Amino acid sequence: MSTTRQLLDYCLTTARLSFPKGGAPIYTLSDKLKSKVTDLNQLITEKYKEVLSIDRRDLRSFIETHIGQIKSLEKLDLVSLNGYQNKGGILGVDGSNNKIGGAYPHFVEAYQALAKSTCYKDMPIVLADIYSPLYPEKEESPLKNREAIIDEKKNIRLASLEVEAALEAINQFKPYAILMDGGLIRYNIYAYDKWMELRELCEERGILLVGVIKDIKTSIIGNKMKEINPGLGDSFYDREILFGKLKYGEMINIRDEVNKKLPEGYSSAFIRTSLAPTPIGMDIINSQKDYMEEMARLIFTLTPENSRGVPLWLDIVDKEVKISDEIMKALLERYMDRDIYERFFISERDKRN
Repeated sequence: MSTTRQLLDYCLTTARLSFPKGGAPIYTLSDKLKSKVTDLNQLITEKYKEVLSIDRRDLRSFIETHIGQIKSLEKLDLVSLNGYQNKGGILGVDGSNNKIGGAYPHFVEAYQALAKSTCYKDMPIVLADIYSPLYPEKEESPLKNREAIIDEKKNIRLASLEVEAALEAINQFKPYAILMDGGLIRYNIYAYDKWMELRELCEERGILLVGVIKDIKTSIIGNKMKEINPGLGDSFYDREILFGKLKYGEMINIRDEVNKKLPEGYSSAFIRTSLAPTPIGMDIINSQKDYMEEMARLIFTLTPENSRGVPLWLDIVDKEVKISDEIMKALLERYMDRDIYERFFISERDKRN
């Protein structure tokens, strides 16, 4: 038997063992991989030993002294919620993107933004865009920081679409408040001119502008701990420090002097909106900071207690705007010539599948 034939037989036998007939593939974990995960676990345990061992009462006292007041929120009653509807309702805004294809430049990326009002549920504002390096914008240089440029342009497109959707929805629906998915500061970075237009319009018309942050990435508490105790070493993120430390319905109204977002014009808070142990974050434009607690109560009220902590209306918007892999594939298969689709946008990995 030839060497090539033996190799083919070995590959086929291995494939049958890995993917048994009628069953799921058999996965094996190498000892080296197990060892690496064990080492990572030990490193994290050592790094966070001092912080995670802080007594809950002591941590809460530290937060009250150095970060901001911890306050219990009450949920809004039905009369208050109906009042919001009568004032124009709540507008949820979110964006989504997805990519199909292989390595640069053979891919297409789609972007979509959705603004949806609680008063006009059947009249969503949807904006969309696509991008492919095969049809580059004039200013692009394929030889200079390619990945960084593509990543930045992705953020710019998505942020711009979200702001434009919010602007269009304001003129059409005149909402009482806008809940943007994510921190507001990213709009300063990626859609500054349009964002300033949206901020000014909201201030002019008295529309509350709020950002809801599902996965907080700040280190306000950790930085203050390190400032007071330099021997602590690394700074730690608020997400891990606050894990399970706030009670259900509690918020921390972050003081201006420790809020890194204040120079950009935002006031911020942490809120535990569900029974999940991880709090979420909230931004509001600084000129509307007097409405911080009201908006925190609204977010708390709109969030199911057994959820991941996201207001239900934003969760609905998130699901409706999502561009799944199936949608991307169907979009290109339906509206692109088959030859173009296969030649440029089906990767080798997709062919294996």
